[in-house]
Amino acid sequence: MVDILVGGDVCPIRRSRPYFREGDAQALFNDLMPEFEAADLTIVNLECPLIEGHSPISKGGGPILGASSQCIAGLKKARIDVAALANNHILDHGPEGLMNTIRVCREAGIDVVGAGENLETAGHVLSRTIDGIRIGVLGVAEHEFSIATEASAGANPLDLIAFVRTMRQHRDQFDYMLVLLHGGKEHYRYPSPELQKICRFMVEEGASAVICQHSHCPGCYETYQGGFIVYGQGNLIFDDFPNPRPNWCKGYLVRLTVTPGTTSEMHITPYIQSDAQVGARRMARGEALAFERELEEASTLIRDGAFVQRQWRQYCQSQRYTYFNILRGHSRPLRGLNKLLHFSDLLYSNKELEVLRNVVRCETHREVLDTILS
Repeated sequence: MVDILVGGDVCPIRRSRPYFREGDAQALFNDLMPEFEAADLTIVNLECPLIEGHSPISKGGGPILGASSQCIAGLKKARIDVAALANNHILDHGPEGLMNTIRVCREAGIDVVGAGENLETAGHVLSRTIDGIRIGVLGVAEHEFSIATEASAGANPLDLIAFVRTMRQHRDQFDYMLVLLHGGKEHYRYPSPELQKICRFMVEEGASAVICQHSHCPGCYETYQGGFIVYGQGNLIFDDFPNPRPNWCKGYLVRLTVTPGTTSEMHITPYIQSDAQVGARRMARGEALAFERELEEASTLIRDGAFVQRQWRQYCQSQRYTYFNILRGHSRPLRGLNKLLHFSDLLYSNKELEVLRNVVRCETHREVLDTILS
């Protein structure tokens, strides 16, 4: 029997930074430490590069994240075995920042997965054999500012053709394949229809479990054709105090217990992180029970495809003016005015919206647009 423990996004910044640098795992993970110590394989998503100097890249949106190389001490003391690097921030300090992260992790005895010096190395499957059970771990990330190419470093991109080829190549080499998918909509607890379809397809192609990260809030989960799919764990340690978004401070560990027949069970451990108190700690019993009950109810709802579609449409409508602001490149004052006055409705005729929709929807048009913008 093998216990695999998976934690969400870890970013050693703000109040948590000195504890990571000093290697004070107890202050960081408090009463979650026994979970780490009991696991045979512990994996977290390292949401930022570990760097020697400040060398931020230029990108179109989102914060630039980075932490000192010395912060590896906290991960090592917490007995983290694997740092997943396939995420949208791992290239925030360029190829040098990524390669330094890989070096620092390996020197600390921590394996990495999901990123590398080029597309080939970024797509390597991490292999561990524990008690005779062959475990494979693959990390992939949606296309943002961090993706590797054939000639440049970065994260392993979400590419279903490449995924199928990888599964065909390695299918006979592993008893249990875990896929870490960095994607989904931030601060949205349900899967989009497309994300659900992709994750289910991965299970159909041989993944034993697919765990999505990146949402920064605890998401739903489901069992599909014998495999587990988690649509967001929430942050494990990511300090945004005192102004976090709703549910920013809540999350759950995922424990996958794999038996020799490659059957498995999934258990969760809810926690609170980076609220008024630094670090992560278990929820109180009553709060944990309420959290688990609410999560189970929400997870039941996503079995209905019509519900997933309806929730997604409602959410997207709430984001209408945010995205029109992005398309128009509005300044901060204009963004605020548009959310109030909705003047962007006057800037697009129905015909223009149809043309825009076609360019975004059609694979070839989208590829042309992406190439031009690159």
